[in-house]
Amino acid sequence: MSDVQERLKKLGLGARTGYPRRKVKRAPARSGADDKKLQLALKKLNTQPIQAIEEVNMFKQDGNVIHFAAPKVHAAVPSNTFAIYGNGEDKELTELVPGILNQLGPDSLASLRKLAESYQNLQKEKGEDDDEIPDLVEGENFEGEPKVE
Repeated sequence: MSDVQERLKKLGLGARTGYPRRKVKRAPARSGADDKKLQLALKKLNTQPIQAIEEVNMFKQDGNVIHFAAPKVHAAVPSNTFAIYGNGEDKELTELVPGILNQLGPDSLASLRKLAESYQNLQKEKGEDDDEIPDLVEGENFEGEPKVE
């Protein structure tokens, strides 16, 4: 009992009679407000939604790519403003190579060369023996009917 009474006394020392109650200041939720402000700013620029965009790739200086799979895109062409909504994934250029070759510009030529060199190095490490026909095992007849066990 004495512990409880001591705690209550400590709590009571902070509150005086005749003083206003201290209110707890809470930080406002920013995510919803930021989205609304962004939507209002884009509305002022007269952005229009663009349909049928399957993917967006943003190339970074280090050679990686920010990849958006199915984004929502709004654009205002006269003001050169584009807004891209969606979950972006940070991927390496090697993961997207077959489908991304037509999107590469002259700036990405250096990263493409590095990519080709890395593939050549991988082929050298594997060796050039993979193209040869394997030796037959003695006593095996591969042309006959298979034995079921």
